[in-house]
Amino acid sequence: MNHSELSTLATEAFRPELANIDRLPTAEIARIMNAGDRSVPGAVAGQLPRIAAAIDATADRMARGGRLVYAGAGTAGRLGVLDASECPPTFNTAPGQVVGLIAGGPTALLAAVEGAEDSRELAAADLDALSLTADDTVVGVSASGRTPYAVGAVEHARALGALTVGLACNEGSALAAAADHAIEVVVGPELLTGSTRLKAGTAQKLVLNMISTITMIRLGKTYGNLMVDVRASNEKLRARSRRIVALATGASDSEIEAALTATDGEVKPAILVLLAGVDADTATRLLAKTDGHLRAALDH
Repeated sequence: MNHSELSTLATEAFRPELANIDRLPTAEIARIMNAGDRSVPGAVAGQLPRIAAAIDATADRMARGGRLVYAGAGTAGRLGVLDASECPPTFNTAPGQVVGLIAGGPTALLAAVEGAEDSRELAAADLDALSLTADDTVVGVSASGRTPYAVGAVEHARALGALTVGLACNEGSALAAAADHAIEVVVGPELLTGSTRLKAGTAQKLVLNMISTITMIRLGKTYGNLMVDVRASNEKLRARSRRIVALATGASDSEIEAALTATDGEVKPAILVLLAGVDADTATRLLAKTDGHLRAALDH
């Protein structure tokens, strides 16, 4: 991308009123930064109908066994990897069900990988390694909306019949144009010219939070606002599991311990044991029948 192309992007615009920001007191710089950050949720709000449509389409495919794949470079790629890595402990997703691809691979999480973001071919190769199907969803993430790796990932995925979402922070972006679902959260110029890990990064994080969280709600990974599919892999999460069962059932500590012991620490069947008065095996069978949807299992 050349100098004249950069100058047309809102995310790269120069704010002349901040030309002397380095001379200001620290508290004043923090105030200016905070004031700018307040505009981000409003920019996301303007895209909610598009975000919701993308989530519904994603959830439909994931219910058929599809995967959710994020693809981006730099900050955008790291945010996708972060969101993907938090799905197994939060929602007990299967390995590979939510995937974060970053241009340059794992090395790029900690250091810039020369030229990786400029390669459409690299994006195609990374997706081909996953053997994409029509039930998969690929979310390209790029603040500029022009990053070749993100655009290439979406174009390649769409050609293979996968659902595609383009998340950018500029209007009229190539990424949005390439995708089935376009989400353009325009947050405007950054405090530091072109530093899109700031407002643009915050906007992307907010949208990715929505995509993964609401998709998992649609897939029955929650019961109300309780994380009933949480994987209790440490003492903090085991304590959270007990609390979730308590909030869902109102049962006594001893009843909760007995139910969780019977279900090998699995929260959903433990709740079903307590609320439906069934044994652990029956609870597990009912959940299998309802694709893991606890409300549906309780209605049986």
